[in-house]
Amino acid sequence: MSHALTAQDLFSEMKRMPSTERIKFFSLLTNQAFRDDDFTHEQVFGHLQHEPLSAFEAAEYLEVSLPTLRRYVQANKLLPCHTVGRNQMFSAEDLRAYKRARR
Repeated sequence: MSHALTAQDLFSEMKRMPSTERIKFFSLLTNQAFRDDDFTHEQVFGHLQHEPLSAFEAAEYLEVSLPTLRRYVQANKLLPCHTVGRNQMFSAEDLRAYKRARR
């Protein structure tokens, strides 16, 4: 009769392993167990491609401060796609084009 190893038993065994063997074990685990979970950026974030970004998110995307983003808007270098109350929303496509043009 085979004895099934419980999670607690496995954890106890792993604590007794030398650190080099634990490293090998986790390397094997990540290389084998999660191989199918290697998603592309498009698969994870593709549905957000056409969603507008808040001013904070836009500044983060452009890698500038929020006051710098506000200056870009005041200078008409960037235009919000729409405004919700006092919150300006920016098109991801416009931000991408602006970021490419700045390079």
